[in-house]
Amino acid sequence: MWLTLAFTSAALLGFYDAAKKKALTGNAVLPVLLLNTLFSTLIFLPAIFSAEFGLGWFDRTVLASAPGTLEAHGMVILKSFIVLTSWVFGYFGMKHLPITIVGPINATRPVMVLVGALLIFGERLNAYQWTGVALALVSLFLLSRSSRREGVVFSHNIWILCVALSAVTGAVSGLYDKYIMTRLDPVFVQSWYNLYQLLMMAVVVGVVWWPRRNRTTPFHWSWAIPLISIFLSMADFAYLYALRDSDAMISVVSMIRRGSVVVSFLCGALLFRERNLRSKAVDLAFILVGMIFLWLGSRPA
Repeated sequence: MWLTLAFTSAALLGFYDAAKKKALTGNAVLPVLLLNTLFSTLIFLPAIFSAEFGLGWFDRTVLASAPGTLEAHGMVILKSFIVLTSWVFGYFGMKHLPITIVGPINATRPVMVLVGALLIFGERLNAYQWTGVALALVSLFLLSRSSRREGVVFSHNIWILCVALSAVTGAVSGLYDKYIMTRLDPVFVQSWYNLYQLLMMAVVVGVVWWPRRNRTTPFHWSWAIPLISIFLSMADFAYLYALRDSDAMISVVSMIRRGSVVVSFLCGALLFRERNLRSKAVDLAFILVGMIFLWLGSRPA
């Protein structure tokens, strides 16, 4: 079951990346991110009210939850800060780079999760899974070469650095998720971390963007903005429930989720008319084959 949830989350993340790229094109980054956290909070606000006031709206459903302790809220606040840091870097990178470059870079994030899973949680990969990881590394090397044709040099591009920092903090978030999801309820985590992110982003926008809004890229409304929240909320919901499975391996779940690059790549080709697709398709092929090996290595015996 956790494999099915992981692949579902991957597909939804691809649509999330496409909506994010559309919303950020020619737009101010920070208010878009603020609205993303707002809509995500509104989606799960009924679950918070139901749990905190004992209303029982979602009893015996997947949205059923319970109030958390101060320790639980502290763990969720830390998760909110880590994820928001990753998003800020990732949103700026996504705005200034082709989605067909950002997607494959993000697809290598699970390699960092893998190292952490091996060291922290003692996870062990079989030959199929190691093959999938190796193919993901090859794809990153090939992508760094093909991106030069678009004037994007990995070692001299600040937006590549932003995406890289987003990937690193995202990997930290993935490892932390494995830790807290053995202790907390998925609905409690998702509903409250959205709310805490909204509060944090309100402060960031009020301090950083609002005073300088007339001297930076202006904000304009896009219907892609609520789609970001919808696709992300559904993707995270499937992801957190996958991690609740005692058999779930964060190293494998994280790698499968990066299969979202397939959807984002197709959107980059069909919706955004990005260039240099043939060489990028080779990079993508390595990732796809890697996903197949991970699936083969993770099936129940």
